[in-house]
Amino acid sequence: MSTAPDSQRAVIGQPQSRIDGPLKVSGGATYTSDVDLPGLLHAVPVCSTIASGRITSLEFAAAEAMPGVHAVLHRGNVGRFYRISGNSMDTGFVDEARPPFEDDVIRYYGQYVALVVADTFEAASAAAAAIKVRYDVAAHDVSDELASDAEPKVESERGDAARAFDSATVSIDETYVTPVETHNPIELHATVAHWDGDSYTFYETSQAVSNHQGTLMQMLGLPKEKVRVISRYLGSGFGGKLWMWPHSLLAAAATRYTGHPVKLVVSRKMMFQNVGHRPVTQQRMRLSADADGTLTSVRHDAVNHTAIADEYQESCGEITPMLYSVPNLRVTSGLARRNVGSPTAMRGPGAVPGLFALESAMNELARRLDMDPVELRLKNEPRVDESTGLPFSSRHLSECLRTGAEKFGWSQRQPGIGAMKRDGLTLGWGVGACGWPGVRFSAEATVDLRADGTARVVCGTQDIGTGTYTILAQLVAGETGVPIEHIEVVLGDTALPLGPISGGSAVTASVIPAVLDAARAAIKVVTARAVALPDSPFHGTEADSLAFGVGRVHRKGEPPQTGVPFADILRMARMHAASGSGSAKGGFDDPLKKRYSIYSYGAHFAEVTWQPEIAQLRVSRVVTVIDAGRILNPRAGRNQIEGAVVMGVGMALFEHTMYDPQNGAPANSNLADYIIASHADTPALDVTFLDHPDTIFNEIGARGIAEIGLAGIAAAITDAVHHATGVRVRKLPVMIEDLLDAPSGARHGG
Repeated sequence: MSTAPDSQRAVIGQPQSRIDGPLKVSGGATYTSDVDLPGLLHAVPVCSTIASGRITSLEFAAAEAMPGVHAVLHRGNVGRFYRISGNSMDTGFVDEARPPFEDDVIRYYGQYVALVVADTFEAASAAAAAIKVRYDVAAHDVSDELASDAEPKVESERGDAARAFDSATVSIDETYVTPVETHNPIELHATVAHWDGDSYTFYETSQAVSNHQGTLMQMLGLPKEKVRVISRYLGSGFGGKLWMWPHSLLAAAATRYTGHPVKLVVSRKMMFQNVGHRPVTQQRMRLSADADGTLTSVRHDAVNHTAIADEYQESCGEITPMLYSVPNLRVTSGLARRNVGSPTAMRGPGAVPGLFALESAMNELARRLDMDPVELRLKNEPRVDESTGLPFSSRHLSECLRTGAEKFGWSQRQPGIGAMKRDGLTLGWGVGACGWPGVRFSAEATVDLRADGTARVVCGTQDIGTGTYTILAQLVAGETGVPIEHIEVVLGDTALPLGPISGGSAVTASVIPAVLDAARAAIKVVTARAVALPDSPFHGTEADSLAFGVGRVHRKGEPPQTGVPFADILRMARMHAASGSGSAKGGFDDPLKKRYSIYSYGAHFAEVTWQPEIAQLRVSRVVTVIDAGRILNPRAGRNQIEGAVVMGVGMALFEHTMYDPQNGAPANSNLADYIIASHADTPALDVTFLDHPDTIFNEIGARGIAEIGLAGIAAAITDAVHHATGVRVRKLPVMIEDLLDAPSGARHGG
């Protein structure tokens, strides 16, 4: 535990501006596609124009002869790639297991079939367009009507859910559908690869440089020390940049083939084909309850589409077994293969579509019971995690619901359809609860206290735009008293100590123990020198009698300000820096999870306005309350939740990738036709964090928050839509066509 003064640790939990902000707004931050190396060439992939079949010929002689072209890579000359040994967070993980050009079989529209490498992007693009590919075309399937290809897998079960449902007083049986959603970060996926004749350096748009390294070394057949991956800044990823995609291997082959560094930037159109998406989910929810609202059964059967050659499971039922108290439960999952690129994790994988279904069903059950939906949730609050029997490390969902209801004004809600009005508009109010597992991965860190009075903290994790640079600076400042502006943070490089992936809302909880231990180890070096140096005022005293505060070594029991600056101690010792290292273990098999159920919780309250005369619907107001332990930086934390809520508006009202049934291509593969929420669609946002540190999880008590803000919000919005219009939308997104069928009273304001 920390020995730092309370006043010093106060930097933890205070709103901080991001230390990387000035670099980003001034253009000083270098993103992957900004990297420019001597002799750099540009690569452009050629993508298939069918969704199923086989390549019969590839004509590229004309492209090879074009000015500035250095190479056309294809199956015949790309060299050998290997498959990884098996997905593991520690050694490598991919969603698309097939290496590029491994065979001539086409399994989805846009699959890479060749690669042009040229002096300029323009020359490469022109040559790529000149390549002619002929196919033996086969039938494809991109439909979104899903049925599991095999017997569904039982994910969680207790009691007899079928029997309880059949004998229930009140029940609902409905199916909820979420569409394909495509990650659309502003920064496109990109790789800059450099082969120096002995080893590779990759500049990557990666949320997991260590995992990227592990995957590349396996697929290239090289030892770890021959592959270095760097990702200093990321223009967001939303999960789409967690794992390596085939373009990284193509860039590796191109640099080795040509002897030049090669840059490959995926186009916006390719973002819809080649680098993952959230899959279609189809979820049947069967809930039953006694007349007083006591749940008697929950059945959650989910199917998602996956690629022909890959098995991606969207774990929709992950949160269902523990969110509410219910004696009889059964959760199953199934896969339906389609001719689409491999799905991948998207912000809140599993829980986000899963909680749309569960929370929508809870809202429908409340309506069937003629019961307030907040009261229904409060009534079914569990005492322990009923899926495991384990106690909760910390759980305050009921407080989230009560606090949110009070802040929102929920007591003024009139339950009648279309009954609430304001300024000539019909109002709708809805609620949704949310949860997300507390996750931590293994991490290492080094802290240097330097003779100039500054500090440096180093970790091989990456900052994906969420504020990790600032969090690490806060941790070191809190432990040492060195001002944040005097702390250098270095991230995003596999040459640094091992860092966790930036996924699962895990980074903060993962790095806390490693960074704090490293800072304490560095402090221990300083105090050891302080008692050993002849010229030190502490010479001859016991190191245990000293303390470290506000950047000074001082005697315990005396104010830190009376001590000696650590920089003076280091100068006396002729040391450049006092270094300390720290590490922490974690993972999905974290031993702590065998003793506690560890989750974050929250509640969303949404208001929509409905103007039936012009069929205009908008989300006007959202109140969100989150229980995620201690929030280290409330400014960045609030930004995370606000961004997630706006993303939830997009999920509920706008986003869906449509596949052309004729050729299997994503039909709206651009930002003009793929609609996301804009500033104009952003509601008034009110975010509250409860302050209940989860010190079982880590000594500061922080859990992750990046995903949870998106979970549950779509259900709150669609319930508000039903309250305003009388239309219950169970297939996202809500379409104007859905609302044109609104009951006449709601449509005309009656």
